[in-house]
Amino acid sequence: MAEEKKDENVIYVGNKPPMSYVLAVVTQFNTGDSDEVVIKARGRAISRAVDTAEISRNRFIKDAELKDIQIGTESLTNEEGRTSNVSSIEITLKIKKKSK
Repeated sequence: MAEEKKDENVIYVGNKPPMSYVLAVVTQFNTGDSDEVVIKARGRAISRAVDTAEISRNRFIKDAELKDIQIGTESLTNEEGRTSNVSSIEITLKIKKKSK
């Protein structure tokens, strides 16, 4: 059940402008039950994922902090059957608990 819950908080970054994903991050933090959001991207979208995380943290959700960044390589097979390696990144943002 924990894995199902995790998947709700994942935002996959593609070819849209970074502000589209920033909106998704802010919405997830405001409406979601979790205090964590994972931003995932592959290949050329990695820079957009980093932009999304930084814009979210610096402009919109001031009390969000970087919890974790994971990088890796994924093997993809295209239509011709050739395999190519693609870089991937996962950026986990977490809202800091306010101390009373």
